[in-house]
Amino acid sequence: MSDTVRVLGIDPGSQVTGYGVVDFGRTTLSYVTSGCIRTQGDAFSERLKEIFREVAGLVGRYEPNQIAIERVFMHRNADSALKLGHARAAAICATFDTELPMYEYAAREVKQAVVGRGSADKAQVQHMVKALLGLSGKLQPDAADGLAIAVCHAHFRQSARVLSAASATRP
Repeated sequence: MSDTVRVLGIDPGSQVTGYGVVDFGRTTLSYVTSGCIRTQGDAFSERLKEIFREVAGLVGRYEPNQIAIERVFMHRNADSALKLGHARAAAICATFDTELPMYEYAAREVKQAVVGRGSADKAQVQHMVKALLGLSGKLQPDAADGLAIAVCHAHFRQSARVLSAASATRP
């Protein structure tokens, strides 16, 4: 059995949902794909349906072992927070048929894991994602955020493996 895990990272949004897929092992991290789901139309329900369908398609196409998604944070605008929550729910529901484990990370946790500062800006996150994954060229900000969530998850899981192995070898 392979020690490599494939994770789909999702940065939900009602207009643009970023995603990134990475493979990670004990000491490896590699890029698979990334992109954005750009919803069309004025009807909010149609945009949610599009997020659902596209995320389900990503799960079918890339066959991740785990899902990582950004946790909703409280916006100043309640309507924006509700829309973000709905988009997040559509993405989560799209993975239910697979029964994959789902992990949630706050934006500050993602920035801390990827950049080393919980208050990092989008440009810093984008730069570090490219550096960590050895990517060149332009990376869309929302795709970088999806990758950052996947990288954050990989770092947490790799750390958990190391700590588990260390505690297992203690007398």
